[in-house]
Amino acid sequence: MKKIFRGLLILLLVIVLAVGGLFGFLTVTEFKPAPVEPLGFFGQSAEELPALQEGQSLRILSWNIGYAGLGAESDFFMDGGENSMSADKATVQRYLDGIRGQLGVGDYDLVILQEVDTDSKRTYRIDETQPLSIGQSVHALNYSCPFVPIPWPPIGRVHSGLLTTSEYKIDEAARVALPCPFSWPLSTANLKRCLLVSRLPIEGSDKELVLVNLHLEAYDDGAGKIAQTQQLMGLLQEEYEKGNYVIAGGDFNQTFPGSLDVYPMIDPEYWTPGVLEESSLPAGFSYVYDLAAPSCRLLNQPYNPADTAHTQYYIIDGFIVSPNVTVSEVSTLDLSFANSDHNPVCMSVTLE
Repeated sequence: MKKIFRGLLILLLVIVLAVGGLFGFLTVTEFKPAPVEPLGFFGQSAEELPALQEGQSLRILSWNIGYAGLGAESDFFMDGGENSMSADKATVQRYLDGIRGQLGVGDYDLVILQEVDTDSKRTYRIDETQPLSIGQSVHALNYSCPFVPIPWPPIGRVHSGLLTTSEYKIDEAARVALPCPFSWPLSTANLKRCLLVSRLPIEGSDKELVLVNLHLEAYDDGAGKIAQTQQLMGLLQEEYEKGNYVIAGGDFNQTFPGSLDVYPMIDPEYWTPGVLEESSLPAGFSYVYDLAAPSCRLLNQPYNPADTAHTQYYIIDGFIVSPNVTVSEVSTLDLSFANSDHNPVCMSVTLE
């Protein structure tokens, strides 16, 4: 009995030391970005591209690409599924090729993408920014962790973030940190959300187009989304008061007004997004979204539209525009979630 007890004690000590060592490692290596960080560009240089003009029309695409790992065959453990990554590298490459193909046929002037990996175990260390760049491009990390210890097998190394790519000249871009709702130790291996703010000059004018790429909190208790949304709205209003054109877009992880009437929650146990309120908008600003097709599906199982009892849809992707931006069209492109758990949303606007 003494030998058994001693063996169990040694095993317990090893487990405690291993867990303590892991938390120590994650604490030392935790991603702690500054409140505002200037970002560098890649792809085409600004000198190769034209500047925007007042009165110009633009086609803008927003798409959470699910790191090219969450296509139609996928589920995800945080949504009630089982998996944390695609089955193999060939599947990731197929999804990535499909995403790149869609960007190539749309004649988009500006593209803002979310969940774009640069060096992650879950996407087999593929740098997804290069094939998805259509012009002058900038990437902002919002998830950087050398080892995410959950689930089993663990997610492991993650480097991922927001990608903005433009056919027009960008003068400056910055990563603007958003409030993080998680405290230690959860914060050590969690996302550090941000806004990717790009400034595009307007020819012959002191005005700029301020383009904000965003991906707000998903799995918090709701307070994080509210705080992040408040900061976003404050920044939008501040930039408009300077005389700028302002467009924000991405994955809000909150439903747009009226969308729950079209795509209601079918099970209270499913992941439930927050709700965007009209009253949250700065005066004169507008939400821009499309109710004709869902922008996101729940990843509780591989995509099966025939299984209506277990297929949950959402409209959580779209845009916010300032009063001096006129919207002529918005459309969610129904791609049947072939290469991502989100459908892209395209908007046509004019800078008045």
